[in-house]
Amino acid sequence: MLDILKAIIIGIVEGITEFLPISSTGHIDLVSQFVKINQNADFMSMFEYVIQFGAILAVIILYFNKLNPFSPKKTTTEKSQTWSLWFKVAIACLPSVIIGLPLNDWMDQHLHTPLVVASMLILYGILFIVIENLYRNKKPQFTNFSSIGYKTALFIGAFQALSIVPGTSRSGATILGAIILGASRYIATEFSFFLAIPTMFGVSILKIGKFLLKGNSFTGEQMLILATGTIVSFVVAIITIKWLMKFVQSHDFKPFGWYRIILGAIVLITLFIQH
Repeated sequence: MLDILKAIIIGIVEGITEFLPISSTGHIDLVSQFVKINQNADFMSMFEYVIQFGAILAVIILYFNKLNPFSPKKTTTEKSQTWSLWFKVAIACLPSVIIGLPLNDWMDQHLHTPLVVASMLILYGILFIVIENLYRNKKPQFTNFSSIGYKTALFIGAFQALSIVPGTSRSGATILGAIILGASRYIATEFSFFLAIPTMFGVSILKIGKFLLKGNSFTGEQMLILATGTIVSFVVAIITIKWLMKFVQSHDFKPFGWYRIILGAIVLITLFIQH
């Protein structure tokens, strides 16, 4: 029962942080220092990523009509635009596949530390503030997905690939890259959601595959823990996505930058005191 409660806590953290530009992996790494589920390391390594599947489902459900190229409600032109959006998403995912897959094991072994997470939280927090100040008076070049070219989509995907370092934030790197390349905050945020679908689905499959290939199998308790974390992540992600899309219509991302800097500083100070 205690592990189920801990899975709920981690699911809440995942659901809140997955689409906010503050690093879900970094937050889960930090929370896991205090909220320890009593399962083996192989399961926990898989669990902390696979519960992101709940967040994927949240995006799919909230944007189902927009992402569905077979919708009978859409005109031929709208269906073509939807297919084009999916092709752009696929192209944008290529850098993560090319860079992320070969480095996945090495990253898991060497970079999932509080020091790395804190450093990346602060670095990208500063970048958010700097970029927002630089682009404050610039008119966005891309205010809809049709105006984003395939080359631009690939470059946005290259920014997403930076998030393989814990503490960076997949959504944060994607949003920053899209804004730098000329997208409005709203389009940059939505595009980060859509990129999450194949990216996080692929990561979930990879982690489950690695778990099983090591000779592990799911116990009844482990399946319950995984299902709990995923469902909680799904529910909380829906609430978070709706809130964030309202937020970006009238605010910039500097509050998230300051939050990252403050949290990163707290972690560094704590590490310094402990040592």
